[in-house]
Amino acid sequence: MPRRFHVADELLPPATFLKRSLAIIYDGLISIAVLLVTTWLYTMITGWITGWDRLAQKAEAGQLSGDPGLTFVLFLVMYLFFAYFWTRIGQTLGMQVWRVRIENLDGTSVSWSQALRRYLTAAAVFFLALLAGYTMGAATLFLSIPAMIALFYPINGLSVTDRLSESVVVGLPHKTKAG
Repeated sequence: MPRRFHVADELLPPATFLKRSLAIIYDGLISIAVLLVTTWLYTMITGWITGWDRLAQKAEAGQLSGDPGLTFVLFLVMYLFFAYFWTRIGQTLGMQVWRVRIENLDGTSVSWSQALRRYLTAAAVFFLALLAGYTMGAATLFLSIPAMIALFYPINGLSVTDRLSESVVVGLPHKTKAG
C-alpha cells in the first residue's frame, strides 16, 4: 500500500538541480560505505565457502578483479538500498539532508517497479559513461559528464529518471516553529 505524503491537491515545487546534485553527492558517499561493507561480506562468505587457500590463489593470479558474482551482488544491494528508502519514506539519507523527496504526482510513495526503472535508468547512463571512459580514455569526459548532468537536470521540473519512472523529485518546505 503506497504511503501518502500529502493530500493529492497539494503541489510541491520540483527540486532544484543544485539540491538534487548535493543529495546525489551525499548519497554517493554513503553508497561507497555500503559497497565496501558488502564487498567485505561477500569476500568473507566466498572465502568460507570455497576455502581461503583457493581464494588466496585466485587473488595472487589476479582473477578476483572481474568476479561477476560480486558485481551482481553489489548492483542488487545498491538497488535494494535506494528502493527501500524511496518506497518507504521517499527519501534517501542524502535527500533528507537536502530536503527533497521522490513521490508520485498524487503525493504517494513510489512503487518498487518505479524505483527499479529509476535505478536502471541512472545505472545504464553511469555504465555507458564508465564504458566510454574505459575504451576511449579521458576525452570522453566531454561527453559523459554532460550525459550525467542531462540525466538528472530537470526540464520543466522533470528529469529523465523522473519521466521514465513516472515520478517527481520535489523540494520540501522548511518546517515552521510553532509558538
